[in-house]
Amino acid sequence: MAREFKLPDIGEGVHEGEVVKWFVKEGDPIRENDPVVEVMTDKVTVQIPSPVTGKVLQLRAKEGEVVKVGATLVVFGEDGEAPPATPSAPAARPASSAPPPAPSRTSAPPPPPPSSGEALAAPAVRRLAKELNVNLGAVRGSGPQGRILEDDVRRVAQASAVAPAATISKPAPAPQAVRPAVPQAASSGARGGEERIPIHGLRKRIFEKMAKSNVTAAHFTYVEEVDMSQLVHLRDHLKETSERKGIKLTFLPFFIKSVLGALKEFPALNSSVDDEHGEIVVKRYYNIGIATATDEGLTVTVVHEADKKDLWGLAKEIERLSNAARDKKLALEDVLGSTFTITSLGKEGGVFATPIINWPEVGILGIHKIEKRPVVRNDQIVVRDMMYLSCSFDHRVVDGHVGAAFVQSIRNSLEHPALLFVGLE
Repeated sequence: MAREFKLPDIGEGVHEGEVVKWFVKEGDPIRENDPVVEVMTDKVTVQIPSPVTGKVLQLRAKEGEVVKVGATLVVFGEDGEAPPATPSAPAARPASSAPPPAPSRTSAPPPPPPSSGEALAAPAVRRLAKELNVNLGAVRGSGPQGRILEDDVRRVAQASAVAPAATISKPAPAPQAVRPAVPQAASSGARGGEERIPIHGLRKRIFEKMAKSNVTAAHFTYVEEVDMSQLVHLRDHLKETSERKGIKLTFLPFFIKSVLGALKEFPALNSSVDDEHGEIVVKRYYNIGIATATDEGLTVTVVHEADKKDLWGLAKEIERLSNAARDKKLALEDVLGSTFTITSLGKEGGVFATPIINWPEVGILGIHKIEKRPVVRNDQIVVRDMMYLSCSFDHRVVDGHVGAAFVQSIRNSLEHPALLFVGLE
C-alpha cells in the first residue's frame, strides 16, 4: 500500500528545507534506514533515511527545490504497485460562479523571476533572491562547490538596478534650495569605513536561540580551577594505544565521562524546561551535546546514549560527528535530543568564560585551555597542568549549592581520573 513520507520536523524552529540530493530514483528498491535524500536548512544539512522497506514509487520534489515541513517528499510502496497520481492544483472556479474582476488601473506587479532550477543555495539565500527579484539560475555562486551566497545575489540585484537606470531619460528636477549633503547609511556591503552584513541562515538562528536562552533562563555561572596533571599523564599514556586502534583521543571523552558521573549524582541537571506547560522534564537517558564550530557557525552535535559507551566508543563518535559537521554530512539524529551540553574552544579556550545555556536544557559546561602554572602543594610551589571549568545554570531549576556541588563532582573525577572508570553505575 502506498505510503507518503513527509519532510519531518527537524526542530530548532526550522520550517523548510532545500532538497540538495536524492540518493534514490523512482522504481528503486529501498530498505529501512537506507539514505533517501539530503536536505539543507538554515540550521544544518542532514541525510534523511527511509522509514520502510519497499519500493520508491514517486519523488515529489526536485533537487534544488525548497519544501515546507510536512510536505510530501517521496511515496513508498511495494513491488508491482503503481505510483499514485500526482496531486494537481485546485480547479479554477467556473466563470459563471462569479463576475469577472474589473480591470485594475494600477500597473501590474513585476512577474516573478524564472525558476532557479538546481541552483545550490540555502533557503535564506532563496528568500533573499525572491525579495530582490533575482533569478538564481542566472547567478554564478562564489561559495564552495558553486554554492550561491547572499553577496552573489545582492551583486546581481545591484547590477540589474544600475543598468536600466543608465538607459532611462529622466526630466531635469525643478530648481530647489541648496541643502548640505548628508551622508547616507549603507544598506549592505562595504561603504567607506563600514560594512553591513545581513543576518540570515545559521547566524540568524544563533541570534534567535542565544537571545531566547538569555531572556528565558535565569543564568548564573560557577567557576572552579582543576588540577589536570593526572589526567594529562593518563591521556599521554593512552596515546600509543589510541594510535594503534586508529582513534584520535582528545580530552573530550574524559570530560563526557566526568559529566555523566555528575549527572547521575545530580539528576536535576539532566533535564529541560517545558515553559509552555510549566514543567521540568527530568531525562533518564544521557545524550551529551558537543558545541562544534563550523564554517557556518556553532552547531551542537549529540553523542546519544553516552553512558553506554566506553572511552574508545566516545572518542570514535566524537571524531565521526566532528568530521560530519565539517563536511556538512550530519544526519538528523546527529543534532537533536541533547540533554546536557559541553562547549570548548580547545587551545583557544582562554582562561574562562560564561557560556550561554543550550535552551531548554538547564546547564552547560565550558572547558578551557590547560596550561602549566605554579600552584601550592604541601606548602611548596610546584608546576602543575591547570584548567578552569565554567558552568552556567538555569537558576529557576538549579539552586546555587546544587550547581556548585555538581561542578565539584566533575572536578574531583578529573583530578582523580581512576574515578571515571569505577563506581559510576
